[in-house]
Amino acid sequence: MQYSKMKNNKKQNKYHKIIKDLEKYQSQDFTFSSGRILGSMCTQPHPIAKKAYMKFLETNLGDPYLFPGSKKIEAKYLSFISKLLNAPKNATGVIGSGGTESNISAIWLAKNLSGKKEVIIPKNAHFSFQKIASLMDIKLIPIPLTENYYIDVLKTKKKIGNNTAAIVGIAGSTELGTIDPISDLSDLCIDEKVYLHVDAAFGGYIIPFLRKLGYDVFDFDFKLPAVSSITIDAHKMGRSAIPLGTLFVRNKKWLDEISVETPYISSKKQAGILATRSCAPVAAAYAVAEYLGIEGYTKMVKNCMNIARYTKEKIEEIGLELLIKPTMNVLAVKIKNPLKVEKILTGYGWKVNKMERLGAIRIVVMPHVTKKVIDEFIPVFKKVCIQTGEKIS
Repeated sequence: MQYSKMKNNKKQNKYHKIIKDLEKYQSQDFTFSSGRILGSMCTQPHPIAKKAYMKFLETNLGDPYLFPGSKKIEAKYLSFISKLLNAPKNATGVIGSGGTESNISAIWLAKNLSGKKEVIIPKNAHFSFQKIASLMDIKLIPIPLTENYYIDVLKTKKKIGNNTAAIVGIAGSTELGTIDPISDLSDLCIDEKVYLHVDAAFGGYIIPFLRKLGYDVFDFDFKLPAVSSITIDAHKMGRSAIPLGTLFVRNKKWLDEISVETPYISSKKQAGILATRSCAPVAAAYAVAEYLGIEGYTKMVKNCMNIARYTKEKIEEIGLELLIKPTMNVLAVKIKNPLKVEKILTGYGWKVNKMERLGAIRIVVMPHVTKKVIDEFIPVFKKVCIQTGEKIS
């Protein structure tokens, strides 16, 4: 009895030590809840997302007959995304880990459908396309940007050739939040019979609501006839738990091109890259979508845009300029030495994103960023700019 008690005490002590160690490491992280992460396109998950996530920790969507309830949640969430993207009836989605995985699957699909190996991308395309080129023996054809920082359509047309598998357009670029003229790309792809993939990992949860708010933004979704697939991430402005992304394709039959037989689990075939897939982030995304709905997301986007406008005004008040007029809740502030500014701000407990190639730092006004946070940040930002020799008022 005494030995059993000592053994239990030893286990308890070990348990508490591990938890303490984890808390120590966690304390070194920046947090979205503090409001001081200003350079990320992710945010604090909605409270209902956290609750939903914890309920589905032991689920596996890769084996759907073992988890039929989870499979229904996945179907319901895909139905929400389908409506959000104006998808046709025969469209469907593949849920994965995020934009990188979705982009890989999209180009994998385009390559298999066409039998071709060249992909035309805007020069500011996400780094996932560099991974795609390496993984799939794909040649990337980068297209210069216009003065508005979106893909040059005329130069795109000139680069289409006999080996073009796909053209990629961006709806919410990682650096600046810009939207390519997807409608023009769609017209081009119809004429040339080329697969058109839209990377809306960030913008997919923003642009539909900007339109409802009266903002004049480019179309990007399946209303455009040549759009073949769209990447959209719920762990960004969708306010789900990390990680969760979806690739939506116009024709569900196309998924046969990226499917394999799975003889030793409950489904006959699986599409996409992952086999084991937790339902936890899917349940989180579904819960937020149900809780907020279109009205709630519209209100959230409106608030982010209002605070982005407020941030722009405060930045200009201290004599700094933006690289371009913001398309959405992403601000690029012109800075001579973005690396140095970013490093000093980190020392003061603020995280922005450096963009050395553009001579700017990026501020993303996500739902965790409030006016109070901006009012606390601006004096520190001004102080750092003075330290680094920026011209400010």
